[in-house]
Formats: sequence, C-alpha cells, structure tokens
Amino acid sequence: MIRQCFVAAVVAAALSIFSEPAFAATGLDGALLAWPWALPFAGILLSIATGPLLFPKFWHAHYGKIAFVWSALTIAPLAALYGVPTAFAAFAHAMLAEYMSFIILLFALYTVAGGILVTGSLKGTPLVNTTILALGTLMASFVGTTGAAMILIRPLLAANAARRHNVHVVIFFIFLVANIGGALTPLGDPPLFVGFLHGVEFFWTTRMLLDETALVAGAVLAVFVVVDVWFYRQDRRVTIVGETPVREPIRMRGGINFVLIALLMVAILVTASWNPEKAWTVFGVILELQDLVRDGALVLIALISLALTPGTHRAANGFSWEPILEVARLFAGIFICIIPVIAALQAGRQGFFTWLLAVVTRADGTPNEAAYFWMSGILSALLDNAPTYLVFFELTDADVATLMGPMAGTLAAISMGAVFMGALTYVGNAPNFMVYAIATERGVKMPSFFGYMAWSCAVLLPVFALLTYVSIWRP
Repeated sequence: MIRQCFVAAVVAAALSIFSEPAFAATGLDGALLAWPWALPFAGILLSIATGPLLFPKFWHAHYGKIAFVWSALTIAPLAALYGVPTAFAAFAHAMLAEYMSFIILLFALYTVAGGILVTGSLKGTPLVNTTILALGTLMASFVGTTGAAMILIRPLLAANAARRHNVHVVIFFIFLVANIGGALTPLGDPPLFVGFLHGVEFFWTTRMLLDETALVAGAVLAVFVVVDVWFYRQDRRVTIVGETPVREPIRMRGGINFVLIALLMVAILVTASWNPEKAWTVFGVILELQDLVRDGALVLIALISLALTPGTHRAANGFSWEPILEVARLFAGIFICIIPVIAALQAGRQGFFTWLLAVVTRADGTPNEAAYFWMSGILSALLDNAPTYLVFFELTDADVATLMGPMAGTLAAISMGAVFMGALTYVGNAPNFMVYAIATERGVKMPSFFGYMAWSCAVLLPVFALLTYVSIWRP
C-alpha cells in the first residue's frame, strides 16, 4: 500500500506544475519580434554548453551571475523598446506563473527523495544496470520522468561508484528514464499532460505510442547493454586483483519519506479538483488560491522531510543543496531568456518562426508527419518541451477530435518528438539537468553540453531515423 501511495504521489507531483496552462498571454506581441530577440536565449545555452568545458573554475563560481547577465540582456531591451510595463508583465508571468511552481516542484521532489537511502551490496554490473534502467523506463509513464529519475538516480550512482567507466550509465539513464519512458500516459511527461488538458483522451497515447515507445526504448537499451558490457570488461581488468566481495542485504531507509510523498499526492490531487474561484492579481499575473495552496503544501512537506529524516541518511546519500541551487539559478535565466522565443512561436504565421509552417506542410496542404516529429523534437531539445508541444499542437489548426481521429498520425508525431527528443540535450527536459547536477556533485565526470550531445546524437538519432522509417514517414 505504501508503495502504491508512493508511486501515485510522485505521479501527481511530477505533473503539478502543469495543472494549469502555463503559457498565457503576457501582453508581448510575438508578431513584432524579429530573430535577434532569440540571441540572449542562444547565449545562455551556449554559456551552459561551453562554460564548464572552457573555464570550469570561473563557471562554477559565477554561473548565477552569467545567467543574470543574459536575463538582463532580454528584459532591458524589452523595456526600452516596448515599455517597462510590458517587459515587467512578461518577467512577472515567467517567474510567478511558470518558474515558481516549476522550482517548488523540483525542490520538493529533490528534498523528499534525498531522504530515501538505499543500502546494500548493489553492484553496477551490466545486469544490475540494465535492470535499473529498464525498471525506470517502465516506471516513468506512471510516476513521471521527474519522479522516476529522482527515485533511481542515487541508487544507480552508488552501484557504479567503484567503476572507472560510469559516465555512460548516467547518460543512458537520462535517455531512458528521464525522457523516453514517459511517452505512454499524460502522467509520464509534461507535454502529454498539456495535451490531456486540451482534450486528448487519457489512454490515447498508450494505444497510439505503445509499439513506437517499445521500439525506441528497446533499441536504446540494447545499445546500452553492448556499451556497458564493453566498459565493464575494461573495468574488471583493472580491479580484479585484490578485489574482495562485499555482501550486505539491500535495505531501504527513510521510510517516512514514502508517507510524505503520499501526502504530496493528496495535496496535489485535492488542489487539482478544488476550485474555490478565488484568485489574486499580482503584477498582472492571476494567482489562483488552489495553486498557492498546492505550492505551499509542497514546501511544507519538504520542510517536514528535512525535520523528520535523520541527517545520517542524507549524509550517506551524499545529499547537498548545490545541485538544486544550480538548477534554480540556471533555469531562472532560461525561463527569462525564452520569453521572446515563446512569444514568437505563439505568434504562429505572424512570428519569425513562420517558416515552420512551410516545413511541416506538404505542397497539397496535408501535414508532413515526419517533419512534425523532427521539428517538434529538435525544438523540444533546445526549448522546454511542454510549450513546444503546445505550439505544434496549435499549429495544426485542428480541433482535438480531428487530431485524435483523421490526424492521429500528426498528433502522435508531435507527442513522440516532444517526449523522445527531449533527451538530446541537458536542457530538453527538466530531469535531464537535475540528473546531470546530482551526478556531477557525486563526482561523476559528466560530459559538457556538446559532449553530451555527441553521445545523444550518436545513439539516438539513428534510432529516431529508424522510427521515422518504420512508423512515421508517409510517402
């Protein structure tokens, strides 16, 4: 029963920030914006990509200041050209309507999951690693990619701590658990929940994407087995001399956190179904009572976890606040710098992304499903995948019944692009950077932004090409 409550709670928590559409109008007309407005966003992504590689000491000491500079280069020109009220409204919407709930959710999950300690002689053999990745992939559609990633990343890191080659294990974990596994239900990944809020049936993705998800996950997992076996043999050649087996029973401690995650579930489900029709307008942003109660409950439960979980559990987990602080600072900058990009995307035919319409539409006016898959996927890898999904959802200019019926292939392509290709970069999906930050903090030498992309492109693009040929492409 506790496990069921735990699973259901993380499901709800992983989706809480998407219980309301997060992309309401801010007064900024995207049709008036030209492509140079995307430069600060490109700049912050480039900084994240090159900073840890080219100037690591400076980056780790000042990454918050760098994010602030790029944010200022977004907001200041908006204020100068479109007025302070418009710029401030856009800033307030990004922070209060989008970022606040986003970071509160991650804070609560990070804090509560950090109090769960798995001990025992779990070793990072290819069999153990494959089992954890397969389990996480299955869990992701039911507990959410964020929930599955936060539950399993620390045991996986602990199991592979003694291995000389363990970076690839984390990379494939991001591929499968933090992204691909969440494609089967609206509970799995935020883009699909956005579709659910717009009328897509709950089990539509299960029916439509089961075979495709099995193909992609199976192919990626098979590649992992080959890579991990090869690296494991190299590790054994080095460590076999003097190796002494340690046998300890596997135990899970910090059980109070299972109860607290169940409380997270209760708080989120209650506030999601509760509509007191009371709201306040703060700096032009409408904040509804149920959302404030939900966020307050998440913070309170996280604080209770800190109070009730023995400090020795978190110490044994290698728990620290640096990963969540890094995510909070960098994603604050991303949420601000992305303001004009999202506005231009929402402008559709009038924005500087109008070329998207030509790319995803055939000469006879019918949708090009392969183009929808690749374009929604590539943009999801560079932007947040939930708003990208919504933009392409609306770009079809069709009602939801048509999208689930005659245009089901188009909606499936958009769904798969947003979910699967979020794995291509660290910033494609929120759990990606969380896993990166936790692994780095635990001493894993994670690749740079471009180094990770080298892995993701080498492994994932051939699989996505196969998927396109087998299931998406239509002559």
